[in-house]
Amino acid sequence: MDALFDRHQPTLAAALQATQDRGYWSAYPETPSGKIYGEAAKDDGLASYNARLGKPFALSGHPETAQIGAEVSPFGPPLCITYPATDVETLIAASQAAAPAWADTSVKTRVGICLEVLARLNRISFEIANAVMHTTGQAFAMAFQAGGPHAQDRGLEAVAYAFSEMTRTPTQAIWTKPQGKAEPIVLEKHWRIVPRGVSLVIGCQTFPTWNSYPGLFASLATGNTVIVKPHPGAILPLAITVSVIRQVLAEERFDANIALLAADAPGAEITRDLVENDAVSIIDYTGSNSFGDWVRRHAGKAQVYTEEAGVNSIVVAATDDFTGMCANIAFSLSLYSGQMCTAPQNIYVPRNGIETNDGHKSFDEVLVGMVAAIDKLLVDTARAAGICGAIANPATMARIEAARGLGRIVRDSASINAGDQHTATPLILAVDADRTDVHEEERFGPIAFIVGVADATDGIEKAASLARRKGAITAALYDTDEGRIDTAVDAFAKAGVNLSINLTGGIFVNQSAAFSDFHVTGANPAGNASLTDTAFVANRFRTVMWRRPKAAGRITM
Repeated sequence: MDALFDRHQPTLAAALQATQDRGYWSAYPETPSGKIYGEAAKDDGLASYNARLGKPFALSGHPETAQIGAEVSPFGPPLCITYPATDVETLIAASQAAAPAWADTSVKTRVGICLEVLARLNRISFEIANAVMHTTGQAFAMAFQAGGPHAQDRGLEAVAYAFSEMTRTPTQAIWTKPQGKAEPIVLEKHWRIVPRGVSLVIGCQTFPTWNSYPGLFASLATGNTVIVKPHPGAILPLAITVSVIRQVLAEERFDANIALLAADAPGAEITRDLVENDAVSIIDYTGSNSFGDWVRRHAGKAQVYTEEAGVNSIVVAATDDFTGMCANIAFSLSLYSGQMCTAPQNIYVPRNGIETNDGHKSFDEVLVGMVAAIDKLLVDTARAAGICGAIANPATMARIEAARGLGRIVRDSASINAGDQHTATPLILAVDADRTDVHEEERFGPIAFIVGVADATDGIEKAASLARRKGAITAALYDTDEGRIDTAVDAFAKAGVNLSINLTGGIFVNQSAAFSDFHVTGANPAGNASLTDTAFVANRFRTVMWRRPKAAGRITM
């Protein structure tokens, strides 16, 4: 039963080492190249995606009382795919029935199955990329990377942490306590990993695999059964994932219902009923703060892990590369039209301007530089489409329209191509921190505020304070004063937000690398969990002991 573990053990060993080194490492190549994945991989992936359109999605043996599906590509056409669906009680019952055998199997067997699933998902990364693209609005290159290899790396990272924690304690030991002149007390002790039970993974629309894989694979590896509840607008990527998991489970002679899909339709979601079900012991949630609050209030005794929303900030204090700074910020604001939990929203700039390598720049000159960098980045419509992608949810378009009245427009949002109702470039607004607080609420999408503050120190204090109060996942600083940089490092650390300093090249504040960066810290209102640290996996199981006196001659080791 450990053949899969043995097959993938080198990958696991490398992943475990990477979690210790924290340098760059990836198990799954991020470049969508035929030289890596095979010359026919791109065409085969597209063909596989197209073959799924307009028909029921097959999940052999999955509980089913209806077919549900209403996904529409942000690029236009409906997918017309339906998925097996049933009521919450039937899903829970099927999950519970599959649980005992999965809980009783060995750590190596479970981890080996998870590693095999990830390897197979990697092989179909082009199909997954098309599924992610047409449910989230990500451009193809981003959908391939974030939806495929980067998500798979995050899943592997969770498996590695889970394996490390489950094997920290030996399965058995001989305990000998001296008793002076008397015979010692000798006990044989045995430890067993006991999973919590049914795990619920609540996916989001914008990053259905990247945000779901850590919790999904952490729960599976630690012996929990998993019910995957996708966003109604982005079912396909997670349906493909569940399909692969079920295939591997069945091949290894386990009940495929260890992994279940909880598909539902807009307006008829079953998420609340799943959360409130007493049988659910673990909940992984990605989404808004308001529903995250509801989940925590109604989850009962379930262990809840959340990644929610926050207001991410950049503080511009000074720079020795004004052009590079503006270009880097422009890309961060434009990427996927700001539909990322890591995208910056507020850019704090001193009212009297900043010092740069090009001399002093006034507040308005900083604005002009940033707007010019965005315009230059997006002037070519093909390139703009590849960076911005499409808007995933009509509510984001409404949010852009409402935001136009919140400040002085220094750059208006517009569609990439005239008449296109599915795309939007960044809307940039100028406000003053002493006159308004409109920038202190998250405005998800391509909406950014350039916020006037008294000076750089004031900007640092305001950004860190906002992170503490409202949450933040990322923060960035541009400065040339090492003393002030040290102050900012301390301030943002106390606010529980990861800080990037003086990014001007090909790395951006939006990006988070598995095996090196901890995504979310769990230390402010943007989420209570971190992807991935020990705390994210260790409480998904308990270690339980049985012991007895060691009889003479009994071999137990």
